[in-house]
Formats: sequence, structure tokens, C-alpha cells
Amino acid sequence: MNYTGKQNDFSFCCRKITFCTQLCLLIIGLLASAFSIEAVAQNKPITLKLDNATVVEAVRAVEKQSTYKFVYNNADVDVSRKISVNIENATVETAAKTIFAGYNVTIKGKNVIITSPKKAGTNAKQQSSHRSKVIGAVVDAVTGDPLTGASVLVKNATPPYGVTADVDGKFELSVSPDDVLVVSFIGYLSQEVKIGNRKILSISLSEDATALGEVVVTAFNMGQKKATMTGSIQTLRPGDLKVPATNLSTAFAGRLSGVIAYQRSGEPGSNGADFFVRGVSTMSGATNPLIILDGVEVSKADLDALDPEVIEGFSVLKDATASAMYGTRGANGVLIIKTKSGANLDKPVISVRVEGYVNKPINVPQVVSPVTFMRMFNEAVTNQGTDALLYSEDKINGTLKGLDPYLYPNVDWYEELFNRSTFNQKANFNVRGGTNKITYFMNVNAVHETGMLKGRSKDFFSFDNNINYMKYAFQNNIDFNLSKTAKIGLNLNVQLNNLHGPITANDGGGGVGNIFNAIMQNNAVDFPILYPQGDDPWYHWGGTRIGSTPIENPMVVATAGYKDMFESTVVSILNYEQKLDFITKGLGFKALFSFKNWNRTTNFRFQGGNRYVLEGTETDAEGNTVYIQTPLDGNPSKPSLNAGSGVAGDRSYYFQSYFDYNRSFGNHNVSAMLLYNMSEYNNNVIGNNNLIGSLPKRKLGFAGRITYDYANRYLFEVNAGYNGSENFAKGHRFGFFPSVSAGWNVSEEKFWTPLKSIVSNFKIRTSYGLVGNDQIGGERFIYMGIVSLNNTPGYITGYDDARTGERKGPTYSRLQNDNITWEIGRKYNVGVDLQFFNSLNLTIDAFKEIRSDIFQQKQSIPNSFGTADTKIFGNYAKVKNWGIDASVDYGKQVTKDFSLQFRGTFTFARNRVLEYDEAPGLRPALRQVGRRLNTYMGYVADGLYIDEADIANNPTSTLGNITIAPGDIKYVDQPDADGKYDGKITSDDRIEIGHPHVPEIVYGFGPSMKYKNIDLSFFFQGQANVSLMMSGFHPFGTQERRNVLQWIADDYWSKDNQNNRARYPRLTHHYNDNNRQESTYWLRNAAFLKLKNLEVGYTYKGMRVYASVTNLFTLSGFKLWDPELGGGSGMKYPLQRTFNVGVQVRFNDK
Repeated sequence: MNYTGKQNDFSFCCRKITFCTQLCLLIIGLLASAFSIEAVAQNKPITLKLDNATVVEAVRAVEKQSTYKFVYNNADVDVSRKISVNIENATVETAAKTIFAGYNVTIKGKNVIITSPKKAGTNAKQQSSHRSKVIGAVVDAVTGDPLTGASVLVKNATPPYGVTADVDGKFELSVSPDDVLVVSFIGYLSQEVKIGNRKILSISLSEDATALGEVVVTAFNMGQKKATMTGSIQTLRPGDLKVPATNLSTAFAGRLSGVIAYQRSGEPGSNGADFFVRGVSTMSGATNPLIILDGVEVSKADLDALDPEVIEGFSVLKDATASAMYGTRGANGVLIIKTKSGANLDKPVISVRVEGYVNKPINVPQVVSPVTFMRMFNEAVTNQGTDALLYSEDKINGTLKGLDPYLYPNVDWYEELFNRSTFNQKANFNVRGGTNKITYFMNVNAVHETGMLKGRSKDFFSFDNNINYMKYAFQNNIDFNLSKTAKIGLNLNVQLNNLHGPITANDGGGGVGNIFNAIMQNNAVDFPILYPQGDDPWYHWGGTRIGSTPIENPMVVATAGYKDMFESTVVSILNYEQKLDFITKGLGFKALFSFKNWNRTTNFRFQGGNRYVLEGTETDAEGNTVYIQTPLDGNPSKPSLNAGSGVAGDRSYYFQSYFDYNRSFGNHNVSAMLLYNMSEYNNNVIGNNNLIGSLPKRKLGFAGRITYDYANRYLFEVNAGYNGSENFAKGHRFGFFPSVSAGWNVSEEKFWTPLKSIVSNFKIRTSYGLVGNDQIGGERFIYMGIVSLNNTPGYITGYDDARTGERKGPTYSRLQNDNITWEIGRKYNVGVDLQFFNSLNLTIDAFKEIRSDIFQQKQSIPNSFGTADTKIFGNYAKVKNWGIDASVDYGKQVTKDFSLQFRGTFTFARNRVLEYDEAPGLRPALRQVGRRLNTYMGYVADGLYIDEADIANNPTSTLGNITIAPGDIKYVDQPDADGKYDGKITSDDRIEIGHPHVPEIVYGFGPSMKYKNIDLSFFFQGQANVSLMMSGFHPFGTQERRNVLQWIADDYWSKDNQNNRARYPRLTHHYNDNNRQESTYWLRNAAFLKLKNLEVGYTYKGMRVYASVTNLFTLSGFKLWDPELGGGSGMKYPLQRTFNVGVQVRFNDK
């Protein structure tokens, strides 16, 4: 195959554009640093020409033309009233007095302080002799982060005075003991603080859910005010992510509208959640969203390793307006995470958090007692009429009486192998500080989790193979102010993971899942853990053989060996920022370069064991019982120790640079951005003769954005991405992905004024755009054909001199298709933002996506085409995905000491296959078109057969080789394309049943409240329109005596319980294929509502102590195991209920 030619075109293009672009950007950056000029903004005259604008719009216009900040109390100043201003070349003071006519205007430093005229104020001169200095800090009530620029005013003082908090939230003020401070900050609830005799104040403000001035992190880490957004973007407070879990993604479900998430395992190191943005829109391409950390793409594992303490902003970009600039990477939505930065502080602020928590498994399926098992097995053998050996009454009675444990074993394998709880720890340390030249933020996090295994290997060997998971994370962000207009920064993220745990195979594979399987495969009575080993230098593990099949001993599986896996991930990001106001005001330049390296090494040890079957007993000369044992694994010997290792790793580079422009011209606000990026990925570990694996993966792209709004009333935005991917043939490597959106702030119109006291904000948004997905096919260069030389004669070439000519020749396993390209998503969105009574926010979005050009193997190829086993692939399928998502936020400072907040989200996403290349002759019900993705194809069950007459009067089942009998499952015959019934149950009678196993509905809600120093919050999370298929639990197959789950014993069909709706059909000692089919009989509704998190805390000065519980209870119609685990038998590593206690202490946070 010729890979080189097609790769070189793209590589040359990448190198040429990269070199030229970087050289130009470097020259521009150096020139800007050398010749930048900073305007003396405070001396610059102010010009305002506003007609019927709000006060807050006029204030923003002045602040944009100067370096002054306005400070006022929302309770005293009506900033929503309409004014008209026409001033030219005025001072800041004149402009302020014009805007705030009738109010007191005081300029102190760079603050313009606005207060209402004296009402019941206190004469400052009279009180001056009683004043003393107080110092304080204003912080976020949840995260403890400083609120830079918070307003601190003395209530009703004459003349008015106050200050704004500095970059670390600190302030100093002269006050008297009787004074009351009014503390406010955009996006937070104002608070009044009595001075009394206090000299040091620590003021915590709660977030105002109704705030519209919040700046949201959008594509490429750009900020945009919530009030002017036209795209669909969901944000999450960092405090909501601080739950007692080792993986960040487990906090997503129900907290982010538009995000569907669920957790399938509670195993340490593997207990992250799967999540999708607005559901699933493809059946063959990648479905996970793009994850961006500080501007750089990272993996889901990197996301899960993040400590919530380092997160400053978290956004989910859901529609095309928000994600189109990412082009071929943005089809499945984008997660944007921005980490914290440093601050100019007198003393560094230090935070220490320590947590200890206990995990307990949730709802582990129970197995039956030994006696019940034996009686049920005997019943199954009798029903089937086979020659399998029955358990004798002597065996049953001996087990019941607890006689000789070698002759009458009674082993609770789950109890022998697993603990009922585990204790784990988590610790965090971070420091934030800096000067006016350099700022820094550093965070160190450590997590220690242990697994449920009892580590029984210590009882027999010299190692402990229980799961022991250590996770360390280090984040260090440093920013250098090179000048007043230039800044350079370095972000370093380091993750170290060390996982010690069991293996169950001599090649280092297997794990806890295989141990759960071994428990299900074995019962309690066939053999003990060990037999007496006599003089042998090895253990005699218990064992048995059913027919010719040897049965695993769960203890041997659980203690066979262990692995030590060490992972390291380093993400380093160098960024540069330059203001270019000397060219034109509002112009700037930013560049970013990152390097990421991931490595994993695994070492493992494994040893086998000698299993024995007990053949009988005899008595020696001294009257002792001798147990006659036969080796199950051939000639026994001292087990040999096998060792092995493995390595994996990759590295990637990323570069981006862009110019941005942001400026206002009166009521006209415009912004623009033009960006270039490129990336390269390399696999560090390449197998032998892996040519394709040795090639780097390269991408490049351009992106642009233009926004315009008039007086924050009429909003328009255009975005575009132009991306290249070398995964496709020449001519199909580049694509253009535009989007357009518009918004209307109806509540800013004059006619809305009478309604503003009720509906204080009303905005309508709509968007349309294209996005792409180049992660298709599961391999690189999927368009290329695969040809191999067939060394075995097999080509019939006809007769030649009376003999058959059979020749060697090339084999085409995949035909080349140069037209293969990325998937295209056409996304539509309509949204509305509402605010009621200045306290309740409601956002609702309706969305639709048509995903076309989905990659699939062609099915409709007739045999006459002559391709035989040759595969043909192309962009043939199309899927429609639609739904709604919504969020509600409520916040209110009910009294001086009590605040209340409520948050809720709802997401519904459903898909449908519109086009699919189908095999000819399929029944309509078996076709992909019209079906939902991730649903089950199965039979419709109509209960159980009642008697022979019922069997005779219903369609004949052809499923399997067993004779149908009363108590077996009865299925419904489905019509063919002509509406006819064939009177047989065959594979053609399957239809789409139930809901998908990926939930269509996810929701969450819960309040949080604070009274003085006590806070309380709880959060409910649920899912609906989701099904699970039970499987892998049938107890008595051919050559099997599997454990029986208790729910089967509680209600199965028998002669004494001829209930045709019993939970389990009749017992058989055979693979009863008729009863094991995927059908509605085993389909269950997996909907649930659970109390996901409950937390109570107490704060005293700089210390907060708290306790929390996760997964406290679950409400669901499915009771056998936690429905979030999904289908199967429930015998997998269970989800955990967590009881957590923690303390956080902050130093120098005054």
C-alpha cells in the first residue's frame, strides 16, 4: 500500500502554513511588545450620546472609555431607569454627575462612588472621633474565592464613602461601631454587615442565580456576558463539582442541562461516568464531547483526574453557534474548563482541605441458601429428565446440620472475598498569591481509595492483591506581566496514578469483573475453599468437574496474582497575551502552545493453583479421616510464578493564535476574532511492522467569529471553522463549518417596562450551523483499500488440460473509497431566557440535529456483484436527534442571616435513524431505519405457557433444541411486510423493544440554604426513558451448576406455582434457548430518582467543617440492583454509598 504520497501533501501543507504563520505572529508580538503605548485613561475626555438608555448601559460606556469603576448599592440606586445623555469631551466626574443626577457622586482613587441623598444618615464629622480602621475580605460563600472589585459602602453615611475590594477581595475602611456596611458584587446577593466591636471582617456572599452580568467562558477560552449570549451554553459552579468522588464526571448527571450522564461501575480507577451532550447522533463515529482544558484538548481520563479546587470556570457548548469554530471536533458538543489564576496579594492565601470517607456497596444481589440451591437443582434435573446426578438427601441434611465442611461445604463466596465497606482519604493543598509583576496559583491533590476485596491472598501468599488506588494531581499556573500591555503565562498540569489490583489471567488480564463472574459460576456446596494438603508443599484448592468441564474456584481466581500500573500525564501550556490598543482601541493578540505527554507502565505477577476433587474418605490406623482427592489439573506441582510487563504512551503538540477585537461605539457593540490552530499526535509505543501506527496524526484549522449588538437589545453572531484532517483522501481533507445566531432582549424594549417588575428579563435566541466529526471507522485512513497476498491456493481459474487450475492471488478485504469524509451535523436551536421577580431564572432550549454522511459498511450488495467477503464502506447513514433541555435557578437573601437557592435541570434527547444501507429482504421491523440508537432488538413475551393446550394453540417456537413445556416463555408472532403471520417463532419475529440503554431523560434538582454559619444542601438526580436487559443469571445450563439469585427462588414457575406471570420460568438443567432470548420478559424499566448528595457544614472564621452522604437512597421500580449499573445479572462491582467528613481551613484570607 502506498501511504507516503497521500500523507506528504498534507504534511507539506501543515509545515508550510505553520512556519509562515508562526513567524508572522512572532514578529507581530515582538513589535507590539516593543512599541505598545498605554493611554492615560483617567485624563481622556468622555463622550456619550445615548438616547433612552438604562443607567447601567451609560455606566458601562463610561467604564469602557476610562479606567474608573462605578461603585453603588443596587438597593439605593435604580440602575434600570431610562435616561438620555449627550456630553462631549467631559471629565469622568461630569459624566457621573450627569448620569446620576440627584445622587451623591464621590471619586476616591479610581472608584466613582454613588450613594443616595441623605435620609436618616449620620454626620461623618460628628462620628469621626469614634471611627477606627477595620480590615476585611469578601469571598464566595461556597468556593471561598475572593471577589475582586466587590463594593463596600457605609450605609446612610454623610458624606457617602466606601471602597472596593482589591484583587484578592481585601479592603480597609474607617468606621464606627454603629455603622452598617452594605457589601455587593455583580452576580451575588448583597449583604449588610454590622460593625460592632469587630476589627477583622470575613464576608461571604452567596451567588445570585438571577445575575445576568456573569461572564461565561466560551470557545477558545473567550469570555462573553450571559446577557448578550445567543448560543446555548450551560455553566456549572465549581462548588457544585466538589462532591466526595474521585472522578469529576460523576458530578455531571442532573447538574448540567443538555448533558446525559450515567455511572456503570463503582470500582476504584474505573468509576468515572459516561456522558454525552444532547444525546447520541451517530452509530459509528465518536460520540463523546470534545474536552478543552485551558484551551487544550484533553482526554476524559484527564478530565476525571482534575481536582475541583483548581476550576474557575466550567461551560458546556451545546449548539452550533457555541461549537462550530471547533469544526471537525465539535459535532458532539464541547466542554470548556478554565483553571484558576493567581492574584496580587500582600500575603499568599493558603487553603487546606482534608476528607475521610467510607464507601459501602449499594444493593448487591443476594444468592439463595445452600439447601435451597440443592433442592432447586434437583427440581431442574427432574423437569428436564436428564441423567445429571441429583443432590442426595444425605448431602442436603449434612449441609443443613453443618457437618464435616469438606464433605458438606457451605461457602458464602461473596462474604469470603469482599468487605462490607472501605475507608478512603482525600487531601488538598493550594496557595494563591503574587505581586503586580507575577501571580501564581498552585494546587496539590492526593486521593487514596481501596477496593472491596479482602485481600485473601495475604492468607495464602506474601502479597495483597486488593485494589489500592493512589492518585496525585498538581496544578501550577504562573502569569508574568512583561509590561502594562503584555503578559505571558505558564500552566502546568501533572497527574500521577498508581493502581494496584488483582489479575485473573497469566497474561496480566482480567480483574475484579472476573471474580464476580466466578462467584456467579459457582455455588456454595460443590467444594470448599481448600482440602487438607497433607505433606504436599502446595495448596489443595477445592474444585469439581461437571461433565468434562472443570469449574473455577473463586478463591483461586481472586488470589492468582496482581498488577502494578503507573500512569503519568503532563500537560504544559505556554500562553502569551498582547494588547494592541496603539493600533486601534480594543484590538488584542493571544497565542498558546502546549505539549502533552502520557505514559503507562504495567508490571504483573501471576501463579496458578492445583485444584482437587474429593472422591471419598477413608479412616487411617489412628482413626483419622483421610480425604481421597484426585487432581483436577493433571499432574500437580508447585505453582510457577509468571511475570510480565507492558508499556503504552503518546504525546501531542498544539498551537493556536488569534487576534480579537472588542469595542463599543455608543450603543453599538462589536467584537471579532480570527484564529489559526494546528495539532500533532504521536504514539510513543509502536508494535512491530505497524506502519500506520508510526505515522503522526496532524490537523490544522482556522476559525473566526463576529458579534454585534445594539444596546444589548438586538444580538447577532456569526462563527465559522475551516478545518483539515489527514484521515481522508486528497480533495476531502478540508471542510467549512459556519454558524449564525441571533437574539432579542425583549425586556429591554420600552413596551416591556410595565411588565418588568414581573418578568425582569426576557430574551429569545435562535441558531443554525454545521459541525463535523472526523473520528469515524475506528482506524486511520479508512478510505484506503486493504489488499493482501493469498498464499493458499483458492482461486478457481477453470480447466487447463483436463485439470482444475487453482491459483494463488491477491485478496481484497476492503475496497478503496476516496470519497469517504467526515460526518456532518446540521444543528438547529431555539431558546428563551426568562427572569421573574428579579429572583427566578428559567432557560429553555429546543434543539434538532440532522447528522448525515455517517460511516457504515454497505449492506445492499447482491451476491452477483462478486465481492464475496470484501467489505465496502462509505458515508451512507443519516440520523435525526432532537429534544429539549432546561434549567431553573432561584436565589434570594430571605433575611439578613438566611439565604436560599434552588437549582434544577432537565434534559430530553431522542434520536431516530433516517437512512441506512440495509440488507435486502429484511422485514420492516428488523430494519435500522425508523429505529432509535442503543435500543434492544428482541421478542415480545406473552407470559408463560399454561399447559399443553396453550402450547398447541400458539405459534411454534424454533428457538433452540429444547422441547417446549408448560412454564416456558411464550412469544408473539410478528407479521411480515405483507401483514401475514407464518405461525412460527423465528429470529424474524424480533422487533425494537423498550427504551435505549442510554437514558433519554436526565434531570436533577435541589436546594441549598445558609443560616448564619450553618449551610445545608441536598441534590436529587434521576433518569427516565431508559431500559436494561437482564442476562447472565440463568442458573442451570448444560454442564453448569451456577449460583441462584434469591429473586429467582422467590417466584419461579413450578407445579406448586403455576403463575404464567412468574418472575422466572420453569427450571431446567439445560441451555433452554427459548427462555434465554432477549425479550420483554427480561426487559426492565431502569428509571430512578436518587438522593445523590446531602451535605451540612459549619463555618467559623476561616474554617469550615462538613459532612455529606452520596447515593443515600434510590427510588425505582427495579429493586434487584442499582438500575444505574445497567443490564446483566447485577453481579459486577457495585456503586457505592459514601459517608464523608471533611474540614477546610483558609489562611491569610482576611
